[in-house]
Amino acid sequence: MAPQEVPGQRGRRREPRPAMELLVHGVGGATPQQMLGDARVCRVTGDATASVHRRTEDAEDRPWDEHDPLREAYSWSNLTSGNGARALWLLLLPFMIVNVTHWMRPAVRGHGRTHRLYDALVRLIAVSLTVLLVSGACVVALDAVAWQCGASTACATRTSWFSFAAGDGWWAGPGRRLALAALLPAALTALLWWLSHRTWSTYESAYPPVRVRQSATEPAPLSLPGFWYGRRLVSRLRSAHTAAGLLTVCAALLTASRPHDHGPDGTAALAVTGTLLAAATVGGGAAVLVLVTRYGRNETEIADPPPHRAVTLLPLGCAALLALTAVHTAWDRPAWQATGALPGTVVFPVLTVVQGVMIVGLAAAALRLHRLARDTDRTALAGLGGPAVALLSCALAGALTGGATQRFTDWLTAGSEAVHGPPVMLSWQAAAIPSLIAVAALLALVAAVRVRRDRRRLAPTVRAAYPEESAPPDDHRSGTIASALARARLTDSAPALVGTLAGASLLLGVVAVLGAWGTGLPPSRAAADAPAPLAAVASLSESLGSWMLSVAVLVLIAMGRRAYRDRAARRTIGILWDVGTFWPRAAHPFAPPCYAERAVPDLSWRIATWVDATGGRVVLSGHSQGSVLAAAAVWQLDAPTRSRVSLLTHGSPLARLYGRWFPKYFGPHALRLLREEVPCWRNLWRAIRVVSS
Repeated sequence: MAPQEVPGQRGRRREPRPAMELLVHGVGGATPQQMLGDARVCRVTGDATASVHRRTEDAEDRPWDEHDPLREAYSWSNLTSGNGARALWLLLLPFMIVNVTHWMRPAVRGHGRTHRLYDALVRLIAVSLTVLLVSGACVVALDAVAWQCGASTACATRTSWFSFAAGDGWWAGPGRRLALAALLPAALTALLWWLSHRTWSTYESAYPPVRVRQSATEPAPLSLPGFWYGRRLVSRLRSAHTAAGLLTVCAALLTASRPHDHGPDGTAALAVTGTLLAAATVGGGAAVLVLVTRYGRNETEIADPPPHRAVTLLPLGCAALLALTAVHTAWDRPAWQATGALPGTVVFPVLTVVQGVMIVGLAAAALRLHRLARDTDRTALAGLGGPAVALLSCALAGALTGGATQRFTDWLTAGSEAVHGPPVMLSWQAAAIPSLIAVAALLALVAAVRVRRDRRRLAPTVRAAYPEESAPPDDHRSGTIASALARARLTDSAPALVGTLAGASLLLGVVAVLGAWGTGLPPSRAAADAPAPLAAVASLSESLGSWMLSVAVLVLIAMGRRAYRDRAARRTIGILWDVGTFWPRAAHPFAPPCYAERAVPDLSWRIATWVDATGGRVVLSGHSQGSVLAAAAVWQLDAPTRSRVSLLTHGSPLARLYGRWFPKYFGPHALRLLREEVPCWRNLWRAIRVVSS
């Protein structure tokens, strides 16, 4: 690097300024020792989770040496891996998927109303997923255990852990059993709140550089000062979703007691009290809707004012309302008997229909934005990527809820008629699981066949793409490279795969809603009068659905643990997880935490402080997912600092993956702005053509 003149020393001998190469690894992860090629390294900044390292012999800054350059390595793999227990986050996969939907809008300026409508619909769909999860817990605890099993002496005594509710004891009343069982969904809501708060203080509390300056021209979205600082929004959303979960439990308890309180055996006092509590529950729901739809992300500043008192008090008020509702439900009602299924199961088909209507509205908003957008040639699914992914999140949440409740009630029944089973809608959703898994397995098989075919076509051409190699041909090495390239080509097939899976989910969802409302019976009983083959398929699908879901969940957790611990598995499995958790939590606060809200400020702070302290230059080198972090960090720098940074990317998914699915943030226009704002950007790649058969 050519020497430069030090300010204030005109006319004196020019001395070289320091320069540094900052390395950022990819999704597979790498240790600082591996990146720096030296076993002796020291930590410059950061902690055990994410940190910048330097070779021990380079502890002091020095000028650039072409033979022994000054390098630093940023290690961020512990933000997404390391602890296998983090694989349990995969159980919240629907929340992560719907959160990604927020960032998949087309790239178009203006049209603020359509943008706000898109954002509001995504956040409302996210709230519906929280309500669905808590409603499923209410089905298990309130309906199956407290209401149906508790009303049967045989079931209560057979389940020893619930035998205290049998007979004529104090807990034998339906209201007291329901109030006790409400602790389970309430505890689930509290657990989600705690996880969100814990990760919020760990991942999303890093301040980006405070000297960010927007460009004189149109700024890129990722250059906004508050883009990687989402504490305010996550705090508001966490309060809203916690309140929604608690209000769902209140609604379940009030729905159970209302028929008795307003019937011939009810009392006026209990009826009035129940009506007042119901009105308070509706009012709390309205407050949640206002909080979710009115307040969005504020990316133009990083000021952190204290939250409004109403936001803080909303979950506490809902918790107090739940306590009062539990007391009201547990009040002595001598003539109250639990018969049949718990009232209020109509919520599941209604919730499914509401989700469908919101997804249709989301698709209309996305299509309007796509028609007005620029550079739409490579946008995934013609701008419908967000609605398709939102549909998948709702389908996955419905399948998980239906399969889990069906499996639990099947276990609780154990061949007896004491428990009638889950709500009809959940039984239909459980019966759809085998078909959904079959479609996913077929798509996976097609992808595997395509990878194998491309590998065979690519292997003979690999050697020709490396003319500088003097070593003899190595068939095994060529096969390894061909396999990696064939797997990478699946990125181009992702829109078709996602669109096919979303279409199958939509069709199965329509069938489930029509079957639940049209027959009012679970699939096995609804098809009892049908021809024998159809009846057998319906019965088999209903019984297999819950088992297949259990196996799928175990496989998902096992794959997640492997991806967290095995670097090779992370290169194939972890990329999808890292794409999903790259984005801040803008729609669902219970989604897995965003690692970029820690990594991007780390990188931008290190670059800014280095340039300020030395006046030197930085070469920011990012591989794979590290290239996305590097680009985001460069966008967060002010113009004087950015003018001293050169960007080097290799194995980068910026255009091929992020540009297609997130066009507003990494589309062609955004990448052109980045190329114009940095002195030098080089992207290293090698094209190997697949020879047609």
